[in-house]
Amino acid sequence: MFKTATQVRVRYAETDQMGYVYYGNYAAYYEVGRVEAMRNIGFSYKKMEEDGIMMPALENYSKYFKPGRYDELLTIQVTVREMPGVRIRFDCTILNEAGEIINEGHTLLTFVKKDSHKPCRPPKDLLALLQPYFQD
Repeated sequence: MFKTATQVRVRYAETDQMGYVYYGNYAAYYEVGRVEAMRNIGFSYKKMEEDGIMMPALENYSKYFKPGRYDELLTIQVTVREMPGVRIRFDCTILNEAGEIINEGHTLLTFVKKDSHKPCRPPKDLLALLQPYFQD
């Protein structure tokens, strides 16, 4: 299992009239979390796309427990529980500054060739970087 965390500060533009993080922004926080998770192990989304592989979303689920608030520093924990095949699932837990879980969810993505949009295996370098986290 691979697990990592990154932080984001809630910007004013990300809040609604009540000063809460607008619900649609959590998907963007999940994206920040997963891109930084891959960067933390030495993998670049940008390079993967330049090499001809994209990762469109198949599914996005989010459950809200407490509001995130303007100027709060949120922690986005990302977990990959299984080695990816044609698909990869990122489980996300978002905590507020008090360490309370305010949101949980996941995003399921698939690997596709950029030119044909047909499903494909994950890049070999990504698999090599993830493999140590899944050894018994």
